Amino acid sequence: MASLPGGTHGLYPEALSPEQLEQLRGYKIQIRITNEKYLRTHKEVELLVSGFFREIFLQRPDNIQEFAADYFTDPRLPNKIHMQLIKEKKAA
Repeated sequence: MASLPGGTHGLYPEALSPEQLEQLRGYKIQIRITNEKYLRTHKEVELLVSGFFREIFLQRPDNIQEFAADYFTDPRLPNKIHMQLIKEKKAA
């Protein structure tokens, strides 16, 4: 097996040194924190996901992948999300 930069010999955690594992753990934690901050400041993501799941539960499509493709490519979706954001701001 060819050596990778940094002296690792594969893509397996056991191929990493303890120092590298600690760096990886810190990186993963930082990424989770960054993702959480992003999701908390972008309400539209929550509205997209909750709306998608709501429609799945209401419509119960046989082909979820096709349903998802149709849902997320609906040209009316951005306006729906925008209107929901305005409605929530007025209610706050």
